[in-house]
Amino acid sequence: MPRLTFHLATPRLVLRAWQDDDFAPFRALNADPAVMEFFPATLTAAQSDAQAARMRQYMAERGFTFWAVELPGVAPFIGITGLAIPSFSAPFTPCVEIGWRFATAYWGQGYATEAANAALTYGFSALGLAEIVAFTAAGNLRSRRVMERLGMTRAAADDFDHPLLDPDDRLCRHVLYRLSAPG
Repeated sequence: MPRLTFHLATPRLVLRAWQDDDFAPFRALNADPAVMEFFPATLTAAQSDAQAARMRQYMAERGFTFWAVELPGVAPFIGITGLAIPSFSAPFTPCVEIGWRFATAYWGQGYATEAANAALTYGFSALGLAEIVAFTAAGNLRSRRVMERLGMTRAAADDFDHPLLDPDDRLCRHVLYRLSAPG
């Protein structure tokens, strides 16, 4: 039975289930052009709220999602990190992906890596996944560095054109990183 609540603590962070109070800071996150640089566009408030509602629903259905990330004693919502099943077809799907998105005020402090490590551990231990992937636009060097710090590896042969983007879009070419369960 999927968990409807979720709480995973790291030394500095809490990954947790979505709360109604998370929607406003998530809107701000998704409206920030710096945060959304490697996404097709910033999101409107309605699009952001719909995405958050889908993540809540995904948790209820699957037992995992992109969770809200809290910095206790500092900020109740600094971004999202978690696991999902991509909604498109590609040579590496079906699969489970890991991803993150943080407010710019929290970049460069190791939070993405710390939260993602916790999500990876959860995916491998609690969910029993054999492999988790990550992908991003080829030019997103910040996220690629996080993937590498997580121990994920890239084979250039796995790189792909994102099927939901126009082939001429600057973001179309994506890199794929993989990590197998500890063995």
